[in-house]
Amino acid sequence: MKNDLIINFTPTGMIPTKEMTPHVPVIVSEIVEDVHAACEIGITMVHLHARDAVTGVPTYKKEVYADIIAGIRKYAPELVICVSLSGRDFSEFEKRSDALLLDGDLKPDMGSLTLSSLNFNKTASVNAPDMVFNLAAKMKEKGIVPELEAFDIGMINYAKYLERKKVLQAPYYFNLLFGNIACSQANLLHSGVMINDLPENSFWSLAGIGNEQLKMNSLSIAVGGGVRVGIEDNIWFDAERTKLTTNSELLERVHLIANANGRGVMTPKDFRKKMNLEPGNGSYGRKFK
Repeated sequence: MKNDLIINFTPTGMIPTKEMTPHVPVIVSEIVEDVHAACEIGITMVHLHARDAVTGVPTYKKEVYADIIAGIRKYAPELVICVSLSGRDFSEFEKRSDALLLDGDLKPDMGSLTLSSLNFNKTASVNAPDMVFNLAAKMKEKGIVPELEAFDIGMINYAKYLERKKVLQAPYYFNLLFGNIACSQANLLHSGVMINDLPENSFWSLAGIGNEQLKMNSLSIAVGGGVRVGIEDNIWFDAERTKLTTNSELLERVHLIANANGRGVMTPKDFRKKMNLEPGNGSYGRKFK
């Protein structure tokens, strides 16, 4: 049975700055260029964060996302595009859901949905129950598929609760993230328990924070999952942190590991079919029943 690798490319994130690494794409043209290079290497989908053009800080504004999406779809009209709805910097529903208002050729296929609140090293991502529910309901209304982010097993259980409440609908796609200080750690036991607890009809990718990215990507490739990879989660190429990486270098390494494991890369077209997404090329998102 064909088991191609889902590569979820995360080029920017909310934390890396030009002061930390010159390789992080921040302005619209840089993000579009990095995604273009990633498509040439081979990816399945892209998880986008938008930044203010002047300050470089994260922004929720749909106008910035629109410029990024338009730039990407000029050359990759089939690529599956996910926009961030993060609660790390923005607490109001109107701000967090702003990018979901995009439509037509600018409509995102997916929107990130962190399934509970959590602490990072120095900040918190607050995701109150009503916020998670309302974002999921808004995505269902707009025909946008949640990219389900789980940092521990309780978040998976909450996804099942939302399924019972009928605001989530299979098939599902989960990012399982490991190595954050206050959440599941990057080891076989934590990852195995979370994978085993996923609801039926779920596709999933493993992500690792910082040095754990390569470990969790390698593990997932070996056991048949997908990967989330990019500068958002790790700015270094090596565990000794002697070399700042580029997004292309991270992707090329994932391809090498996939080839060694006899796995091809899932095309956006195939992922769209598996996730019941519209075919792209001017038609995006999902028609929910």
